[in-house]
Amino acid sequence: MLRDKPPWPPKQDGPQVSLCRFSVGILPLSSVLSLSFSLTFSLSHTHMLDYYYEYTECDSVGSRWRVAIPHNLGTCSALPTPTRGTDCSFSCAAGEFLEMSAQQCTPCAAGSYSLGSGVRFDQWDTIPAGFTSLATYMDPGPSGEESQACNSSSWTPQGVYLESSRDECTVSLVYAVHLEKQGSVSFSYQYPDNNIFFEFYVQNEQCQEMAQTDDQKWIKLTTNGEWDTHTVNLKSGTNILYWRTTGILVGGKMVKPVLLRNIQIEGVAYTSECFPCRPGWFSSAPGSSSCQPCPRNTSSNKGAASCTPCPDTQYSHEGWSQCKERPPCSEKDYFQIHTACDSEGKTQVMYRWVEPRICEENVIGAVALPPTGAREACPPCNPGYYNTNDSTCFPCPPGTHSDGTSVCEECPAGTEPVLGYEYKWWNVLPSNMKTSCFNVGNSKCDDMNGWEVAGDHIRSGAGGSDNDYLILNLHVPGFKLPTSLAGMTGSEFGRITFVFETICSADCELYFMMDVNRKSTTVVESWEGSKERQSYTHIMTRNASVSYTWAFQRTNQAQDVRRYITDVVILYSVSVTNVQDGVASACRACALLSQSSQRSGSCIPCPAGFYIDRDTNRCQECPPNTYLSGHHTYGEDACLPCGPGSKSNKEHSRCYSDCSFSHTENNRTLTFDLSSLSTVASLTIGPSFTSKGTKYLHVFNVSLCGHQGKMAAVCTDNVTDLANKDMGSDSTQFVNSVDSFICQSTIIPADGRGFRMALASQSISLCLHNDYRTNLICVFVFDSLFLRSTQATGSCERGRSAVMTIRCNPEKTDRGQLTVPSVCPAGTCDGCTFHFLWESGSACPSCTQDDYHQIEGACKGGVQVTLSVWNEPKLCTKGMSLPAKSSAPCEAIALWLKVGVGGGAFLAVLLVSLTFYFWKKNKRLEYKYSRLVMSANKECELPVADSCALAEGEEPEDDVVYSHKPSLLGKLRAIANKREGDSSESVQLKSSQSERWVWG
Repeated sequence: MLRDKPPWPPKQDGPQVSLCRFSVGILPLSSVLSLSFSLTFSLSHTHMLDYYYEYTECDSVGSRWRVAIPHNLGTCSALPTPTRGTDCSFSCAAGEFLEMSAQQCTPCAAGSYSLGSGVRFDQWDTIPAGFTSLATYMDPGPSGEESQACNSSSWTPQGVYLESSRDECTVSLVYAVHLEKQGSVSFSYQYPDNNIFFEFYVQNEQCQEMAQTDDQKWIKLTTNGEWDTHTVNLKSGTNILYWRTTGILVGGKMVKPVLLRNIQIEGVAYTSECFPCRPGWFSSAPGSSSCQPCPRNTSSNKGAASCTPCPDTQYSHEGWSQCKERPPCSEKDYFQIHTACDSEGKTQVMYRWVEPRICEENVIGAVALPPTGAREACPPCNPGYYNTNDSTCFPCPPGTHSDGTSVCEECPAGTEPVLGYEYKWWNVLPSNMKTSCFNVGNSKCDDMNGWEVAGDHIRSGAGGSDNDYLILNLHVPGFKLPTSLAGMTGSEFGRITFVFETICSADCELYFMMDVNRKSTTVVESWEGSKERQSYTHIMTRNASVSYTWAFQRTNQAQDVRRYITDVVILYSVSVTNVQDGVASACRACALLSQSSQRSGSCIPCPAGFYIDRDTNRCQECPPNTYLSGHHTYGEDACLPCGPGSKSNKEHSRCYSDCSFSHTENNRTLTFDLSSLSTVASLTIGPSFTSKGTKYLHVFNVSLCGHQGKMAAVCTDNVTDLANKDMGSDSTQFVNSVDSFICQSTIIPADGRGFRMALASQSISLCLHNDYRTNLICVFVFDSLFLRSTQATGSCERGRSAVMTIRCNPEKTDRGQLTVPSVCPAGTCDGCTFHFLWESGSACPSCTQDDYHQIEGACKGGVQVTLSVWNEPKLCTKGMSLPAKSSAPCEAIALWLKVGVGGGAFLAVLLVSLTFYFWKKNKRLEYKYSRLVMSANKECELPVADSCALAEGEEPEDDVVYSHKPSLLGKLRAIANKREGDSSESVQLKSSQSERWVWG
């Protein structure tokens, strides 16, 4: 049976499958991918130029026929007779293809390769035929329509790999393949950033998702610069493969993309021809199943059997398809190193070319390699090491210590060595550290070191290109607490502290990572751009084998240039405490057994909450309400006082608030009961939207008091859980759970994105310790509770802090309401300091007798009622209740009121009587005085009186006749004039010798 159809392209040996609409929201509503579904017949160009061979479709018994198809349609004469073909499940071995003329497996020629029953995609100059990149939006619009913001998002080919989108759009790479037998798909990838969700799943031709475990669907993270391989088994029939990524751009930080390369699918029926090697690769022998990259300084074209060397004036990197001209050498093409100490204890600075060397030094304008520097004294050994005669540093034997400049000495009696690592001199790389270099495209940087020692510091190396990852690794076998600390119940087993500085002119980034029990590397903290010299500390809360890694990348742009070679990170010192099998730089005092013991003088661990007495070296319990510092147990000063409003637990390992305390203000004691706020409270803020409209929520968990001081607020990153199922529950919880007093998670709801559940990521701790310890806690009602995390981050050099203001509001319930400021909807305006307001009735002090007053009613019917009412505004709850209403007998008119009224009346009568008496007395005296004046002569000389005055009852001889009745004002004026010593009033008196004056 002939099929009237044109020849297929060489790489279309797999089937073309129609992709149906996806119920999970992968395809936009406006996108319909139309691919005709039919079996693809393999092609083989025979020696005849006018026709080629194809197989018919397989019948029900798995047989088929080989037929000849003319190149020119309509020409059917002189065609070979159809013959029975091979079995439908027939396939050739790797390195062979099915030669259709003889229907036999034939080795591939040199310069080509074959997988036999599979296909491989390893060239990404463009997206290969058969692949489709589909970009959709997480959440549909309010009317069901989908946003157009993701139209430009797609997987981008970058030559040797395929790069995912960097935004929050959901981008799927889709490939459909038909397998005649069970097979598999495997691919190499880089997945360094957990802010991208990366999943791989398989659907059948009815768009039904195949059964897959979480380990198969969710891809685990990789270390920066390293490639990993993921393999999934496939069933026979049609398989639609999906590589899907979704970014989370919360906070505006650009995510690192997922990289794909070397996609290989096994299980196709057969390969009718071999695939030519891509440019820059070759296969020298026939029957190859793969091609190899051309060595450095060679190149090749497509389908090459060998590589061509570059001319002396040109260069190439491994796998390049063409050579480039060598530029003149400059300062960016060499770097300096410090040689190891020689037998005389001397070292010197030497310069080396950056490998691979691409510059030309024998041309005009080229810079020559600087000469070797002068010999100088080597730096001393690091603490815990001693110097030998050949200037080599060796670790001190167990039980001894050294500061690095003297010989090792045994610890005195009553002391023990302090084990750990302390590196501050960098003449040679310590034996437990190693350095390497990874290139995004090649997974290696040839023989270049990632870091170079430089005497008093170690710095990032030159690498091969600017986008290399320069790796420094430190392995710690485990942690062991000193004997004096073995009895402590604290959560700290050890800590690593390092001092660093970054000097950058581009978008450099430094990563600090750790790998617990060799499970999976997790980024602990990262710093972008230039950073001043600073110290960073990470605390280990469990005893485990751990590898610490510093990875530095000058730029994440895909470029093979050395533009930012001077951008470096400098590591000055690294210190790790309580290291198992570590070295000792000093000795610390330990507790001793009693003198009566047979083992007198031996060190013993003190019980929890006990310190070592300086005088006796015996264990003594810390005073009440103090806690024991985790690093210091010698002397009573190791017991630090708890802050106000807190007390210590039985082991003196921490201070905590039991949700009740007292405060004295203005001679008044206020008592608070915050037990209603002890349970963990949650606050959901949002929804918020990114620049492209992705919806996300911020969830805060708060635990303020109670729980015996345990940090009960837990935030978990379930995205990393899905991506690291192989880590085991214990390790996963250790890496991805955040225990704190206040923590935050970013939640992306499950609606509208095809995920089965809401995704929680970017969990951070806002306060790793509370200030009950550090005496910074204030009274809840009158001030704010200040909680902080002392660990500095890349964006918060002083760490994150949270200010929890707890306000008394009797109208709220005991549980109250937790809110954030309206000016900072996410709880923070700078990403470092978070503010919360918790209004609650429990935040009010307990009521006392000072919070109410009594009101006495009027006396009615001989009874008086007394009521008690709260002071307004009422700012107390619970505590004392209002006293009940009381009554007491009373009189209508009180006795004191009667006495007062009577006394007042008596005084009023007395005052009126006295006033009248003195008035009459005054009138009589005035009259007598007037008679005396009138009897005087005209020259104002008074006659000689026979007596001082008239006798009592004597009538005057002369009468004074007033023509007018004087007014009261005139009387007062007359009296006043009479009292003046230097003036007198003349009054004409009637006499017998003068003319009578008549007044009025």
